[in-house]
Amino acid sequence: MDFRPATGRPMPDSEAAAEAKRIINATFRPEQPVRHFPTSFRDDSPVPVYGDTPPVHQDDRRIVPAWAAGIAVASIGAGAGVTGIGCGAWLVLQGLASVTLTGVLMVTLPFAGAAMLAIALGGAINRARSAVTQNTYEGPVTHHTEIHNNSSTRGMFFARTRNDVR
Repeated sequence: MDFRPATGRPMPDSEAAAEAKRIINATFRPEQPVRHFPTSFRDDSPVPVYGDTPPVHQDDRRIVPAWAAGIAVASIGAGAGVTGIGCGAWLVLQGLASVTLTGVLMVTLPFAGAAMLAIALGGAINRARSAVTQNTYEGPVTHHTEIHNNSSTRGMFFARTRNDVR
């Protein structure tokens, strides 16, 4: 580690340690008590009601840029629009909250009846359109099944058994 004093040349560690020790010994002596200094000051003297300086007129000429006025007008419009949308949503939700089962049935039963009628008509038309096919077979029927007892199981945890059925 080098320390560069005001001369700008690097100082070796031994010289830097000696310089640090000299600075510490020059500023702090164990026999001297530690002095505490105040870090703040509070003035509790009363403030006069008025002073001897006369008041100065200050003109109130605030100039608002056009872009700031535009943003203010747009913000007011957006707020009013959102408030209108919120009121409309509130009204719709209040209307939905006041719906009873009887009201729902009165509204949906005609649609359910029409749907049932359409399904019945569709089924009747489908049956009428389908051709009647009846196949009649005559003769002896044989069923041949061979069962071989050659089964093999493989695996320990995930076992697989193969039965040879023909």
